[in-house]
Amino acid sequence: MTTNAYLALDVADETSWFKSSYSGDNNGGGCVSIAVLTNQVGIRDSKQANGPAFVVPAAAWSAFVDMVR
Repeated sequence: MTTNAYLALDVADETSWFKSSYSGDNNGGGCVSIAVLTNQVGIRDSKQANGPAFVVPAAAWSAFVDMVR
């Protein structure tokens, strides 16, 4: 699987990014934001909104989420 890094705003506009409802302030702000794209998912550090983002295939993201659950 190939994983590419881009600047977050090159991946998706700011309104496309969201954090999990499980994210809270008690974790020191350490959280990721996700942008669901057509066949891919963008992943970025919530504290660095303009920083790098990884883009992975949607199937890989889905498999990751299933394993975490």
